[in-house]
Amino acid sequence: MFRYAIIIPAYNEEAFLPATLSGARVAMDGIVDAEGEIIVVDNHSTDRTAAVARECGADQVVYEEINQISRARNTGARSAMEKPECDYLIFLDADTHLPALLLERAIDELRSGKVCGGGAMTISDQPLPFHVDRLLATWNWFARHLGMAAGSFVFCRRDAFEKIGGFDEKVYAGEEVWLSRKLRRWGRKRGLAFRVLTDPPIVTSGRKSEWFSAWDFARQLLLLLFCPWTTRSQKLCRLWYRRPVTPP
Repeated sequence: MFRYAIIIPAYNEEAFLPATLSGARVAMDGIVDAEGEIIVVDNHSTDRTAAVARECGADQVVYEEINQISRARNTGARSAMEKPECDYLIFLDADTHLPALLLERAIDELRSGKVCGGGAMTISDQPLPFHVDRLLATWNWFARHLGMAAGSFVFCRRDAFEKIGGFDEKVYAGEEVWLSRKLRRWGRKRGLAFRVLTDPPIVTSGRKSEWFSAWDFARQLLLLLFCPWTTRSQKLCRLWYRRPVTPP
């Protein structure tokens, strides 16, 4: 029997958490010969995120005071790794639906002993404006061909995560890209692959397409891919931290 943890960082996500947690629990029910837990990291929310997480079945709710995605992910991972028997870590965004088959395939990859970690193709849960849709397709191309996991779904071995030092807390966005690079490097030295799964894709919220312009998305993608040092500035990573309108 092996053990894994699904870690969900959440900042003011009371509206999306119920569906995310429900979907994750259904997916976990399909994993046999395993013990899994869901850890929600309340990243200094000002709404009922923590209470909703408890009400909707999270096994643990932990708190990270500093509003930074990489710190929230690491806080959840540390909580999971307090249990020495935890073998695998899976990071899931709070506005994301986890298909049961995707979780099963990620676990199978890790259990094969040939993979140190990976991610998945990403699709939106709603129709996107044309330019945003093309940018998402561009990201998926880079993810597949360069071996980069999207933050909405990242999976890895616990020992690999520990050895590379987890997510880089110097950056405010794109922490999954840096983690992917470190995991690939760690795995390559040990004959282990970093696998980006193509089917089924992870389904994440397209709400940001209603909050930001196509230029905002293009700018952030270009900065992330070609000027990655800019992710050390929270101001330049506003797409991840600013909500210009009140969600419906």
